[in-house]
Amino acid sequence: MGKLKVTTTKLQDVKIIEPAVFGDSRGFFTETYSDRDFKEAGINFDFIQDNQSLSSEAGVLRGLHFQRGKAAQTKLIRVVTGAVLDLIVDVRKGSPTYKQWEGYIISASNHRQLLVPKGFAHGFVTLTNDVNFLYKCDNYYNAEADGGFSFKTPELGIQWPIDFDQAITSEKDANQPTFTEFEKNNPFVYGEI
Repeated sequence: MGKLKVTTTKLQDVKIIEPAVFGDSRGFFTETYSDRDFKEAGINFDFIQDNQSLSSEAGVLRGLHFQRGKAAQTKLIRVVTGAVLDLIVDVRKGSPTYKQWEGYIISASNHRQLLVPKGFAHGFVTLTNDVNFLYKCDNYYNAEADGGFSFKTPELGIQWPIDFDQAITSEKDANQPTFTEFEKNNPFVYGEI
């Protein structure tokens, strides 16, 4: 069917993927994932797990999360209802974009997908109510390898579009260490994951 539009970003190895969308007065059709088309576009990951989260209100902030060691995950992110600002940080020591972050609007209406490689911390804030957030992973979730750092961390100059006093977060996310604390034992090295 349709082919993919793949756009590189300022962050090393991160890509925005836009599948072809065919619409008419009834709605639209799109192939959200074709292993063949992705591999032809140079995106060679074996995705083995699909995840979905629902955030019922605008202002839900989740992150910044990652999986350590052999449990590290590449993610392919999309939104099927609503919209988010998806935010990622390159935490791979030695990467040309180490400690840099970027945010992307991912929504049901723009059909964009975001490829987040291993070695990036990931989070998002919902911009609308009723956000269904889906992502494929190339590795299984491992609770013992789960990690993260605070979305409020001042060291990186991250600019979220929300007042933190208004953000709806989990207790876990509200109590994550700062980036400086995380960096003392940062397990990610560019080229080794």
